[in-house]
Formats: sequence, structure tokens, C-alpha cells
Amino acid sequence: MASAALSATAPLTAAAASRLPAGGSARCRGANTRQHCSARHHDSSTVVAVANRVGFSSRVVAARGSLRLRAVDAADAADAETDADASTVEASAEEVAEMVHAASASSEEMDDDTVVPDGMKTVPKAALVVDMAKEVESRRTFAIISHPDAGKTTLTEKLLYYGGAIQEAGAVRARRGAKSATSDWMAIEKERGISISSTALSFGYKGFLLNLLDTPGHADFSEDTYRTVTAADNAVMLIDSAKGLEPQTRKLFEVCRLNGLPIFTFCNKMDRPSLEPLELLDQIEKEFNLPTYAVNWPIGSGDTFRGVYHRPRREVHLFEKEASAAKVKKGTDKATAGLSVLPVDDPRLKDLIDPELYAQLMEDIELLDELGSELDLEQVHAGQLTPVFFGSGGNNFGVQLFLDTFLGYSVRPRGRATSTGGFIDAVDDHFTGFVFKLQANMDPKHRDKVAFVRVVSGRFERGMKVMNARTKKFVALSRPSQLFGQDKTVLDEGFAGDIIGLNNPGSFAIGDTLYTGPKRALPPIPTFSPELFGYLRSAETGKYKQFQKGVAELLSEGAVQVLYSRDAVKQDPILAAVGQLQFEVVQARMLSEYGVETTLEPLPFQVARW
Repeated sequence: MASAALSATAPLTAAAASRLPAGGSARCRGANTRQHCSARHHDSSTVVAVANRVGFSSRVVAARGSLRLRAVDAADAADAETDADASTVEASAEEVAEMVHAASASSEEMDDDTVVPDGMKTVPKAALVVDMAKEVESRRTFAIISHPDAGKTTLTEKLLYYGGAIQEAGAVRARRGAKSATSDWMAIEKERGISISSTALSFGYKGFLLNLLDTPGHADFSEDTYRTVTAADNAVMLIDSAKGLEPQTRKLFEVCRLNGLPIFTFCNKMDRPSLEPLELLDQIEKEFNLPTYAVNWPIGSGDTFRGVYHRPRREVHLFEKEASAAKVKKGTDKATAGLSVLPVDDPRLKDLIDPELYAQLMEDIELLDELGSELDLEQVHAGQLTPVFFGSGGNNFGVQLFLDTFLGYSVRPRGRATSTGGFIDAVDDHFTGFVFKLQANMDPKHRDKVAFVRVVSGRFERGMKVMNARTKKFVALSRPSQLFGQDKTVLDEGFAGDIIGLNNPGSFAIGDTLYTGPKRALPPIPTFSPELFGYLRSAETGKYKQFQKGVAELLSEGAVQVLYSRDAVKQDPILAAVGQLQFEVVQARMLSEYGVETTLEPLPFQVARW
């Protein structure tokens, strides 16, 4: 029998099945699971796909072990079913036919005109299983960090908008009837106009799957932000161009540096009176000891802000404030609304912007070309150089330009060191993930509890069983979700870099490592030392059960730490927090989510040791 290795297949077409010999059949057989699919080519050129399981896919969805594809005469079809060497594979009739054709065409032993023979075609596993390296390469997981009021949530909304994930960008403080921010879904966030809890938002864009982690900017929620940053591979540092570097920005930068993350800087609110661009770069370089590379350069600021000069392509992107900020009409490309792009040497540029702005731009470009360092992506990925972008999230200036450039400069999901000194590569065959966040009541109607899991390696599959390194017990992951703010959709598979929501009936805790295969554990996620303490009491004695449930669930989330007095008489929990706002959030959530009104009695302690 002639044989040929199949390394690739051509794009599938409706006519692919016609390449099967008349009256013949192609069959894939799974000896382990007793699953099979077959395709027959009849005189009428009709192909019938047969499968004995529900949910038969029109693409290759699974494979185990060595795979074999057999093309046989109809008379020999019965023999094909007895092939015990074949392993699990699912394919459509068209794909089976296409693989036979590709194998035939790629064989050096056959002529181009040879009809598919009655023989064995050996198919490498890599041709049928999911290409894990390709899947990992298409992921980008990043966290956005900033000082409060720098415009972080607004920028997040615009990234979702330009990424096609939402049809209308929401506002942090939405007017009645207007859309609220997707990432700020809690009632107290909408009421106060601040981010209180970190949020995961997954969406596709230009062939990539982006996992965006929106973090709280307020210092009182630094612990939640720190945990979320550990799940990211890249960090976007947002700076208010009018204020420059602020205290919380400095703290969060150090967190990113400790985690070895590449840092991308976006100088926001350029449509308002701002510091000089060179002064902003100088602040970053001096205070963080971090060299900068201006990827684009602003043209004016405040009322005179007209757009940016994009250095990599030597293009000028000019914006019209009214057009870009307005809602895009149906059928209009939102990427180009209010935007004009032209080469920097285009003679029309002089007429499109103010003469003083043009002269300043030419001077700045000359200075950047002479003094500006070259962009070294290796240094960027090592966290030793930060690309800097300028724009305005509020008025859509430079947001999509940043997003497109970020895809090319950012790093794919990275491997992780284990607690025993080993290393887990992102394309390791075995699944590994860790829980970095717990959230209760994302769906108030069902009182759900969700564990946020960052996939570190391998392939995640719905229904798989994994070992919890902390409890040393197997857990079936039967209800996984892809997260988009408060919304959840069923997820069938995931790869390194993905953020997965798991139903948490009490099986998980923050920092848990989940794995298959050899025993492994990731380093624990550190907790912050609390500085404020107070007794939390229920104001309604008849709701003690709800009170206890609320305290237990908020404790598991890490919203606050809960301590108890050694005095057996004092049974009330002692809340321990980093900031006062944490207490207020706990009390507000106890009332809105558990229906319990509470009182807080401050305690005169400043530190806890155990």
C-alpha cells in the first residue's frame, strides 16, 4: 500500500468531497471511544456525513494518540472498522475528502494525476489536533492600571467599542437611560462613579483574543488590583496628561515591575490643557528609571489638539472632535469617523492644521528622529523600555491606533515559575491554572459565586477533571464561562492567557492552583497587611443567618479580611481593611445583596500580627 504524510490541508470547499472515488468511502475510526464518522461519495455527488454522537462538528475538534486516515473501496469498508490502531478523531465529510486529496497531492510516490488509491494514509497528530502554539500566540492578556480619575474605565469602554465587543461605549457616570460602563456593573460602582472591583472582559479583534482586566484605581482596593495584575502578561499604564505621574500610579507601576510585566504607557486627556509631552516622558524616565519611546506624538493639546503623528508609519492622524465623539450612524465605519490619515510629507497638511502647530510638529519630528532611541521590542518585553502613546479616551483620539499597535508590540501569554523552582511553559501539554479572584452575586437572581481562573498552560476543556493543589481533591469543571463584565457565556475550551469563570460552590480559594498531570503548584498570592479595624454588627437580629452568609462570602472574595476576638464573649467579626472605602463597600453590599443593614464600630488598632 502506498502511504503519504499529511502536513497541511488546502482550504475546504463544497466540491472537496467530489475528490473521493465514486462508490468509495473515507472513514476515521476511534477505537478507544467507539466514535466514528464516515463519508460516501455517490453517483449524484451527494456526500452524507454520519456520526453517532450529538453535536457532531463540521471541523476537527479532538484527537488523541496517533491518527490514521483510511481511504478504501466500498467493498473493504467493513475491514476499515476493525482497525484497532486508529484513535479518536472527528471530522466532517468534506474534511475527510480534503485530507485524502492533500495527502495524495503531497506524496512523492504519486503523480499529480493519480486518483486517491485504496490505501493507508498516515496523518500526523499535529495536522488534526488544535495547534496549541498558534492558539497561545493569538492571545493577549493585559491589565489597565492608573490613579483614580485618569480615565481608565472610559478607555476600557472605548477599547471594547473599537474592538467590536460593544455597539455603544458606556459612561462612568451615565445619565438616566444612557448606557453605563460595561466593566462597572455593580450598583455601588454606578452610584459612585468609581471602579470598586476588578473585571475581566474577553473579546476578539483582528484574529486575536484579547483578555482585558480592568482594575480599581483607588488605593483602598490595591489588594484586588495586585491580585489581578498577577493574571496579566502586559500592563497598560494610564496617565492623566494634565497631572502627570500620581501616587497610585507610582505604586501600581512597582507592582507591575515586580511581576516582570511589559508596560505600555497611554497619556490620556490630551484634549484638555496638558503638560508638555517631553515633560511627561521626562517624569517617567526619572521617577521610574525607565527609558521611553514615543510611538506617536501629539499635535497640540487642549482646545488646539488636532491629532497625533504616528512614528512607525510616518503618518499624521487628524481628528475632528465633534465627529469622532458623536454616535456613528449605521453603516458608517466607526474606525474612520472623524479621522483623516495622510503622510507627514503630504503638502495638504499645511492647510489642514494651524501654521504654528505645523511648524511645531516639524520641529518635534526632527528632534525625535535625532534624539529618540530606536524601539527595541526585546527591551519592551523585558520591562526595560515603555512605548508611549498620546490620545484621549473620552473623545476617541488615538484609541484604535493604540489598540492596533499594542497587538504588534505586546507579548503572548508567558510561562510561570512554580513554588518548587520549576517552570511551566504556556504550551505545556498539561493544563495548569490559578484562581486570582472570587466574586459573589454577579447574577443577583441566582446568587452565584464565580472563581476567576487564569489559564497558564495546556488546553482547558469543559467538563475536565483537575486536581486542586491546596485541597488535593479532584474537581470537575462542568460549568465554565467566558467573562465579559457581568455577562457570562458558556465556554468549551481555553488556552494559556484565557480568563475563565468557574462556578464556585466552595471548592476554590484565591491562590489555588488547578492542574492535570504531574503535581505542580504556583507561588501563593500575597495578602496586604490591614491598617483599619472595626466590629461589624447586624442592625437586625432576625437576619443573623443572612449576616453570617454575607460575611463568609465577602471574606472568601478577599474584599476584606475578617478576624475574631480571643474573648469568647465577643462573637462579632472584626473587619480588617487597607482603606476606609473597603468598609463602606462591605456595608453597602451587605444591604444590597444580602438585605442586611449593618453597623461598624471602629477599633483603635493600626496593625495586626499573627
